[in-house]
Amino acid sequence: MNEALEDGRRLLRHAVATLAYRGGKAVRGAPAEFGSFRAAEGGRRPVEIVAHVGDVLAWALGIAQGRHVWEPAPPGPWETEVERFFAALRRFDDFLAGPEPLGASPERIFQGPVADALTHVGQLALLRRLAGAPVRGENYFKAEIAAGRVGPDQPPPVFEFD
Repeated sequence: MNEALEDGRRLLRHAVATLAYRGGKAVRGAPAEFGSFRAAEGGRRPVEIVAHVGDVLAWALGIAQGRHVWEPAPPGPWETEVERFFAALRRFDDFLAGPEPLGASPERIFQGPVADALTHVGQLALLRRLAGAPVRGENYFKAEIAAGRVGPDQPPPVFEFD
């Protein structure tokens, strides 16, 4: 594998770990009713957003494997969708850590599904604030994010603020 491609895979793995860290923060400690909160008529509920992110991550894995298939799943309960989010991160990261060639460039994988997932994680954080259960701000530059750490158990924040 050439060095540029290895660098791209490393950056993708770090982005996936960043999704796990930020997504974990957005869903951890959410009130039981948060999944069904609706900020505006016609807007997605948080459970629908988390389900969509699970779909986006499955799409990312498919692209990385050379398949371009979009297969959305209907949202389940909040806890199930949060588990699916982390499971999808794990499957995607496991593939990125492996030796199989990527089915698309790291740049394309980032600009499509990874960037989309980051956007939706930001929506979850915003909805937490609107639902009256805000997530504290954080200097993410200082966060202890590491490739391969993609589960719900994340290190505590290094520097949060209100």
